[in-house]
Amino acid sequence: MVGSRIVAEAAARGHRVPALSRRPVGAHPGVIPVPVDAGDPDAVHEALAHCGADAVVVTVRTDPVDEDFLLGATRTVLDAGARLGLRVLVVGGAGALRSPGAPGLLVADDPAHVPARWRPVAAAGVAQLRACRSHPHTDWVYLSPPALLEPGPRTARYRRGTDTLLTAADGRSWISAEDLAVAAVDELEAPGPDRHITVVHAGGDRERPAACRQAAVRKGPVTS
Repeated sequence: MVGSRIVAEAAARGHRVPALSRRPVGAHPGVIPVPVDAGDPDAVHEALAHCGADAVVVTVRTDPVDEDFLLGATRTVLDAGARLGLRVLVVGGAGALRSPGAPGLLVADDPAHVPARWRPVAAAGVAQLRACRSHPHTDWVYLSPPALLEPGPRTARYRRGTDTLLTAADGRSWISAEDLAVAAVDELEAPGPDRHITVVHAGGDRERPAACRQAAVRKGPVTS
């Protein structure tokens, strides 16, 4: 859901986008489908080196959740990023955020936000962030969505935060996958100082950070 929308958003802004996937589809001008298995470190490194990317976006998910595969694929991309000098943006989970009003409690451990059936998914996101933090590569950012992420309209209106779950003006913690893609490409074009960031839907442009409204488009390859 997220990877395809980031590819579309980046391509629409004029970036050349090699889209790495086990079953790649190139539906947009400027998108180059690249077949690769995220579980094959050599293949991932070769694909990234060959396409000449200057950034890579990781949007790996499994159903049912497979934490070992998720961590392995994330470390594989971080390894390649370190060797090739690539900025790595990992789209992770909301579970790794702090719970509002309880800084010592992660969303993954807060039943108010994560029902028991979703705990394994949330826990995998927490482990993924820890894998990023423990990796020697230093040029990475972890983007946590809010509690609810689903397909919807592209409004390009969002509010940005760091490591604490955000809520929108209507009290819900939500964003469309289309607007999460906007935020991800904004971060690639105008990187901020934080390693862990999150976003939430905003009701008007005045709620959106100036840095996001004024980000300059840098034409170049972005890989997802």
